Amino acid sequence: MFKKILIANRGEIACRVIKTARRMGIKTVAVYSEADKDARHVELADEAVLIGPPPSRESYLMGDRIIAAAKSTGAEAIHPGYGFLSENAAFSKRVEEEGLIFIGPKHASIAAMGDKIASKELAAKANVNTIPGWNAAIETAERAVEIARDIGYPVMIKASAGGGGKGLRVAWSDKEAFEGLTSCRNEARNSFGDDRVFIEKFVEEPRHIEIQVLGDGHGNLVYLWERECSIQRRHQKVIEEAPSPFISDETRKAMGEQAVALAKAVNYQSAGTVEFVVGKDQSFFFLEMNTRLQVEHPVTECITGLDLVEQMIRVAAGEKLAFGQKDLKRNGWAIECRINAEDPFRNFLPSTGRLVKYRPPAQTMEASLPMPEGGGVRVDTGVYEGGEIPMFYDSMIAKLIVHGRDRSEAIAKMREALNGFVIRGISSNVPFQAALLAHPKFSAGQFNTGFIVEQFPKGFSIAMVPHANPSFLLAIAAAAHRRFRDRAATISGQRQGHGLKVGEDYVVVLTDAEGKHERSPVTVHPQGAALRVTLGGESHEIAFDTPLRDIAVHGRYDGRPFCVQFERAGLDYRISHDGSGVVARVLSPRAADLLDQMSFKAPPDLSKVLLSPMPGLLVDVAVTPGQTVRAGERLAAIEAMKMENILYATQDCVVAEVAARKGDSLAVDQVIIRFQ
Repeated sequence: MFKKILIANRGEIACRVIKTARRMGIKTVAVYSEADKDARHVELADEAVLIGPPPSRESYLMGDRIIAAAKSTGAEAIHPGYGFLSENAAFSKRVEEEGLIFIGPKHASIAAMGDKIASKELAAKANVNTIPGWNAAIETAERAVEIARDIGYPVMIKASAGGGGKGLRVAWSDKEAFEGLTSCRNEARNSFGDDRVFIEKFVEEPRHIEIQVLGDGHGNLVYLWERECSIQRRHQKVIEEAPSPFISDETRKAMGEQAVALAKAVNYQSAGTVEFVVGKDQSFFFLEMNTRLQVEHPVTECITGLDLVEQMIRVAAGEKLAFGQKDLKRNGWAIECRINAEDPFRNFLPSTGRLVKYRPPAQTMEASLPMPEGGGVRVDTGVYEGGEIPMFYDSMIAKLIVHGRDRSEAIAKMREALNGFVIRGISSNVPFQAALLAHPKFSAGQFNTGFIVEQFPKGFSIAMVPHANPSFLLAIAAAAHRRFRDRAATISGQRQGHGLKVGEDYVVVLTDAEGKHERSPVTVHPQGAALRVTLGGESHEIAFDTPLRDIAVHGRYDGRPFCVQFERAGLDYRISHDGSGVVARVLSPRAADLLDQMSFKAPPDLSKVLLSPMPGLLVDVAVTPGQTVRAGERLAAIEAMKMENILYATQDCVVAEVAARKGDSLAVDQVIIRFQ
């Protein structure tokens, strides 16, 4: 077994590998860019080596520097994690040539399966179901349009070396095919150093289901069941679960056997994933093989009890698998939510900056440790409170994983965990994840890869998600207000006879976007350590078990435990729970009457300017002063977190001024273009 390994990655996956290595008694070496000098993986590792400036192409993609770091520290092997150089056959080969061991498949397997064009040809030879398409590199946007017409829309434009949703577009028209090819090539070149792109038919109403395979250097190969990855946004996975609630045991077995056949065809050694697109009739087609560890590997670990990182290390060290296919059993149900630094209320645009507060829910499971009886909650992360989320890398903050006895229990655990996940200072997709978990179609397992687009066609707002019990949120606001009033009444220094008198009658006021008020009379009075809240003719007992300052506030509602996120902002109380939320004011009846007389200040008109929706690099400005622009035309492109974000005109307009130049680093809400 190795004595020391180097992790050629960053963030949560670097921390994840370090945990297993530490348990196995293996010392670890971290590499880091200048932007990551204070990162968590640097602190956790036994040693750390600086390898370059913040951009990944000058640091984490510099294979020579990583190999030099391994040699200088005496590391015997390199674990690539996922992304960056994990599926780079040239890097894997170079590692082997330098006398080091690559903790992953052999470079020949990566070359055969990491290239999506070559892998489809090989899959067809191995009698694996393949999807119709044009499997040769496409050089021009005009040629992409011709091919897309021949295949028939919709088509999927994909980078041959892509992954993680980067270098991938779905085109439904000639215009989208033309623009999609250019964007895919740019993203692929920046992320993977390879701008080859191909096109295949897009299967409508598809499921994205993948099979985890594991092989050793002695000819043993098994599949570790499947993962359901159909909940996606912009082709990036949002929620993953194992097993799939959709496929039958017969389909599961057929997919697993085809995945193993494909892996055997390239003498696969290590953990890998064979991805399939599955139709509503359970017909399935090979998409690609990821020759690395997957982001969503924890759900497989939960249902199998295996540590996949440990298995990769043991295989790389030459050991045989200690089990065969017949030894593998499925246990329970696991779900993973990717917690990302993005703003769901601004079309999921990247959010960077400092994590002012980062308080994940209590963990009862841990990566690399045995599964606890009855499942639990696990958080894989590479961040900490007070740390920075840089603009140079992907947007992942953490992975939230739960395991339950069945799917309904896993969903309930995940909803509870999301309610208690506190992130402040930057925006996160926690509210959106909670909304997805609360959606009845998700609960019923009735979804496909178009689920998010279909259910949230105009984007996401917390007002779109009705709460199962709206009066619960109002009652929490009223009870919290009474607690604050009781505290204020105890403050010393109040003049005798003029002290604060706490009443029991209040009005909870909600204000809509047009300034209209919705009033709910409420009565609150103490009942021992709890509060009795009467609202809408119903009475409920509320007890707070944790301080209201905690944001994630735990308590009991009519004896049943709850966790809500609660914040006080001026006169408002912001409360969110199960993907829904309110901004409420709790006033005396007289104050509520006076509020009705107040004038409403409408938000400013921003139709005359194009603002940067995120911090990032302005890589293109497509218009000039005086130009007439039609709705839907491209205005500018911003690169952030390795993704190119195109900004389009929402209406016909004339450009008055271009206020930013190509190459500028933009802040949120910085003016890019002004219109007449």
